[in-house]
Amino acid sequence: MSGDRQLASSAARPDAAAHRQLIVFVRRISRVSLVATALLLFAALGLSLSEGVGFWYAFRWALDTAATVGGFPQPHTTAGEIIQVALIVLGVSTLFYALAVVAELFVAGHLAELLALRRGQSMIDKLSDHHIVCGFGRVGRQVAGDLRAARADCVVVDQDPENREIAATLGLHFIEGDATDDAVLVQAGIARARAIIACADSDANNVFITLTARELRADIVIVARAAVEDTEKKLKRAGADRVISPYKASGTEMARLALHRNLSGVVDMDARYRLEEIEVADGCEGLGKTVGDIRGGSMIVGLRRGDGFEPQPSGDTALLAGDTIVALGSRSTLERLESLLEAPAD
Repeated sequence: MSGDRQLASSAARPDAAAHRQLIVFVRRISRVSLVATALLLFAALGLSLSEGVGFWYAFRWALDTAATVGGFPQPHTTAGEIIQVALIVLGVSTLFYALAVVAELFVAGHLAELLALRRGQSMIDKLSDHHIVCGFGRVGRQVAGDLRAARADCVVVDQDPENREIAATLGLHFIEGDATDDAVLVQAGIARARAIIACADSDANNVFITLTARELRADIVIVARAAVEDTEKKLKRAGADRVISPYKASGTEMARLALHRNLSGVVDMDARYRLEEIEVADGCEGLGKTVGDIRGGSMIVGLRRGDGFEPQPSGDTALLAGDTIVALGSRSTLERLESLLEAPAD
């Protein structure tokens, strides 16, 4: 419930880079506006006292002089002439500075960049059932590339602004920010996402990302990377559904290939296909049906029941609650299997 409240109350903030640029521009324009307003008010007060006219008339007179329009008469007193000269010099200088600030926004490309970031955020806001990849180092790039190859939508979150161009060349949505921040994950669309993949270079960051994501959404799938073996337990306690150690996995694979020279890989297939373990939930639609009934376009490679494992189960094997099937297929066929074997919604 607390996660739902945070999602509902947290508005998607603009990208960090765009946010900083916008703040700088607004601050500079605000300073110019304050200086111009103060200058006009002091000049109006001086003209009102020196020329003996009403304050509103004096204010319009000062505004006319600062804008060099020339619609009002010349001052009759020396004090009024001094104020007029000061207004012309300072008013024109202030006006030129304001124009320079606005021109810089266009010439430096900040406006185009801001608009591009807004368009990118608008596209992210339209995504659903996507994956959020937290961290865009070597592991994160491999994960995002494989997701892209499998035609799965994903959003990359990373603090390094230089990674934006790399993500753009890969056709990926990118958010510059800290994935341990609630607002950044909300901006990435965690409320509509399918999974969070915590693959930052730091194990501590991955633990914090997992904690933050689990607090925001109790039902989201979280896959986390652990460089140190002790971190695996911490990530599990933090709420990660799966923990992957790249070093352990690669070491196991290298040992397997050394022992069995004819192997080309354990799961070495096209990115469009996946090998998944799917547990048969109690009360699911596929409960009691046979392997042949639920197979569809996928291949049932194995069936784990209790401590036993049956490779290539026969088509008339009935499924029981707690069974785990190992299936090979495309994304759509495996999603169909998941929907048949998942627990019914409350």
